[in-house]
Amino acid sequence: MSSLAGRLRRVFTAPPLATTKTAAKATAPLPATSETTAKTIKRLSFNNSTLKEMVEQFKESSDSKRFRSRAKLYEKAVLKLATAKKFSFIEDILEHQKQYKEISTEAFAVRLITLYGKAGMFEHAHKLFDEMPKLNCERTVMSFNALLSACVNSKKFDKIAGFFQELPASLGIAPDVVSHNIIVHAFCEMGSLDSALSVLDEMEKIGMEPDSITFNTLLYAFYQKGSYADGEKIWDLMKKKNVAPNVRSYNAKLGGLLSENRMPEAVELIDEMMTSGIKPDVFTLNFVMKGFCKAGNLEEAKRWYAEIAKNELPPIRATYMIIIPFLVEKGDFEMAADLCKVVFRRRWLIEPALLQQVVEGLVKESKIEEATELVELAKLKGKFQITLELPSDKK
Repeated sequence: MSSLAGRLRRVFTAPPLATTKTAAKATAPLPATSETTAKTIKRLSFNNSTLKEMVEQFKESSDSKRFRSRAKLYEKAVLKLATAKKFSFIEDILEHQKQYKEISTEAFAVRLITLYGKAGMFEHAHKLFDEMPKLNCERTVMSFNALLSACVNSKKFDKIAGFFQELPASLGIAPDVVSHNIIVHAFCEMGSLDSALSVLDEMEKIGMEPDSITFNTLLYAFYQKGSYADGEKIWDLMKKKNVAPNVRSYNAKLGGLLSENRMPEAVELIDEMMTSGIKPDVFTLNFVMKGFCKAGNLEEAKRWYAEIAKNELPPIRATYMIIIPFLVEKGDFEMAADLCKVVFRRRWLIEPALLQQVVEGLVKESKIEEATELVELAKLKGKFQITLELPSDKK
């Protein structure tokens, strides 16, 4: 394993590929109400009064055209409310948007349909799709695709076939490659991998070429839900179709290798990836780190956690949910506590039971001050309503 780890490190310590940096465009300051709403969403807890306050601020800020252009802020608000199961609040926010002139533009209506879908509110998404003509909003393949995606995100798989067969003719549209990719995704989510693969045959019949999204969806499904050998067949087919693998393609294959504990081949794959000029992303390094965790190699797992920062990759919650339990398992409670603090600072969710393990581990090592600090930080920063007690306080 040590020689294997050395090979893998050499891949990443090679000089980085040349990249072109573009200067960030200067933007005018946003209205105060927009900034206030953004901060409110970021700091929000899950009690009813603060969520209601956010909804009212959001609706007030929506009067600003600049605010209405902030699609990411809309998504954050809706997902926050969906997590809290405040679906009536989501409806309040999104229905409020119909009064603005943008509702007659398909892109804006599609945003709202998509958000309803991500919140699992399919009936609302469908209703808005049906209302579009009354709102003087044209329905093209873009809104058709948004409706299909809402089906997938809401797990309404039984409705997709009917929409796909009936709506194109009634709307006078032709499903495009995005439409077919959504169908592939739906079949993969349902575990119907043979049906997902059959979509490629249907695309070929109408002279439509699959793209990288088509193949990446299939690769993830076959490598990780099917079998590695079947994933390889999809990989070969992708190359036969002259669709170049990208970082998502390699990550899917890497995940398949690591799920079968084939670390030597994973190392070779990363080497191939780098040689091909494809820079790994945070998910690539997460796969590698997880592989070393499964192998019980604490030193290498920590090293690859550090590589994420060295490569200036944006951190994600999954990284910490992989390494913190492994640190606890190996008894490195000090680093586990430090990473829990990072999770708190970023206001991510963490399992209370995992935090308790870290606290108890610190106490066993007589690090009472560090344990107490973590407990207090959990109470202050945590998004969950729990009480973490020091073991010495338990009766």
